[in-house]
Amino acid sequence: MINHLSSLMFAMAFCCFVWVPTHAFSQPTVRAPAKPAEPPAVVPQAAAINPAPAQPQPALLDQITARAKALAATDYVVPEETLPAPFADMSYSQYRSIRFRPEAALFRDESAFEIQMFHPGFLYKQPVKLNVVDPNKQVSEVGYDAHQFEFGKPSAGLANNDFHHTGYAGYRIHYPLNSAEYKDELLVFQGASYFRVVGGGQIYGISARGLAINTGEPGGEEFPRFTEFWIEKPAPQATSLTILALLDSPSVTGVYQFTLKPNATVIVDVEAKLFARTDVTKLGIAPLTSMFYFGENKSRHFDDFRPEVHDSDGMQVLTQGGEWIWRPLTNPKKLQITSSVSPNVKGFGLFQRDRQFESYLDSEAHYDQRPSLWVEPTGEWGEGRVELVEIPTDSETNDNIVAYWVPKQQLKAGQELEIRYRLKTADSVMPEQLTAQVVRTRVGRAGSGGNNSPDTSLRQFVVDFAGGDLTKVAAGLPMEARLEVSSGNFRDLTVLKLQDGKTWRVAFKLAPEEDRTVDMRLQLLLRGQPLSEVWNYVWNPDNIE
Repeated sequence: MINHLSSLMFAMAFCCFVWVPTHAFSQPTVRAPAKPAEPPAVVPQAAAINPAPAQPQPALLDQITARAKALAATDYVVPEETLPAPFADMSYSQYRSIRFRPEAALFRDESAFEIQMFHPGFLYKQPVKLNVVDPNKQVSEVGYDAHQFEFGKPSAGLANNDFHHTGYAGYRIHYPLNSAEYKDELLVFQGASYFRVVGGGQIYGISARGLAINTGEPGGEEFPRFTEFWIEKPAPQATSLTILALLDSPSVTGVYQFTLKPNATVIVDVEAKLFARTDVTKLGIAPLTSMFYFGENKSRHFDDFRPEVHDSDGMQVLTQGGEWIWRPLTNPKKLQITSSVSPNVKGFGLFQRDRQFESYLDSEAHYDQRPSLWVEPTGEWGEGRVELVEIPTDSETNDNIVAYWVPKQQLKAGQELEIRYRLKTADSVMPEQLTAQVVRTRVGRAGSGGNNSPDTSLRQFVVDFAGGDLTKVAAGLPMEARLEVSSGNFRDLTVLKLQDGKTWRVAFKLAPEEDRTVDMRLQLLLRGQPLSEVWNYVWNPDNIE
């Protein structure tokens, strides 16, 4: 069992929030827009796998585990940046013009899975080592070959540089996910311990990570890095792919096993064993990273033609007791960290619940097609908390949302920790969630029809629920809205069935207590029985523009 000290703002799984100076947090991840792949000008050979030396590996996972453990017993060595200057100094336009040639993919015409590599350079100055494990358990390194890449016009002058031992910035996995005739890109490993996965009919948005260390702590965040990968060669008819990875950082080393299982829902089973070099102030397990610029709950003006801009609009948590909690995301003025304490949490994730094009009106970014990701622990994780970090941002290019699980017990130098979980792609909700869900959260100055209150701190909240058994509940039945607040007070609480016959609206006015942050919890009940998930919202009075 693993434990960690945590506190609740008040009972019934309310969020507790901890303020951290904004300057103590690392800068948000800057994401570059994707460019459609261009067809190769020539047909190259498949990616070269160096056959020598071929080393038999009867228990490869055990050997990598022993290597990670031995590494943790030594001082951390900062990786040298050995990338040739022309690539280390390249611009974004140069980097995005370098394309891997599909004909050079690993396992091309040998399996449903194919692997394409990313060229190092630009932000990716520390290449990773890539290996293939054949059916006989022999390991061979995948050697760098410039002929695997097409250098577009901005980078054409770089093609003749000597970078024989360069390695790769990462790789992506292709599989016939949406059509039997085309192999879609569905999983990417690139940068630190980041990886991105999509399900059928989705495009990239949210990212996952191997590990988060000291996120939001005054001393700054630490970003562990996958330094080497081993990909097991799939059989011709294989429907799953296994990947091993070695992780290194100043505080922690580890070995990871990823088992990719693409289907209607894409599943990544994750098993990790961690070894602590030093005491870890805060360990974030199964971290998810996303972007929330503004949404329907915005409380200040954004000069943008689009109604909403975000990759995710809420965090979902399933407690040990089976309670579903929905926490709408915000773009706060100050760094905000909130926690939901839940022993043996059954799952958590970041969701893009609003999947209507009309909510975004963006014909290029297609935010309505961004994936949701759900983390499902394998076995019991013990005591701990799900933590949500919301970072102020003035751009949609910044990843400013992070969610992860923090064990109650601090990981100390010399200790080991095993963790297992399943990562699933999803759309708006998990299929097993049968309760009604929040479909809209709107906030504004209290009052209507020109009758606004002179007190600008008084806020009007409107929360709409739909789904589950709500569609069966007649308008005349005694539906109850149970609302609790951590500070301040509320009034004019009403419950109304809307004209569409399937949506129930809860409205109330909130009067905060001076500048105190308010943590709220709201649920719909019929004759004392819960019919909806719990709406959990944190309101900061200083967020008003």
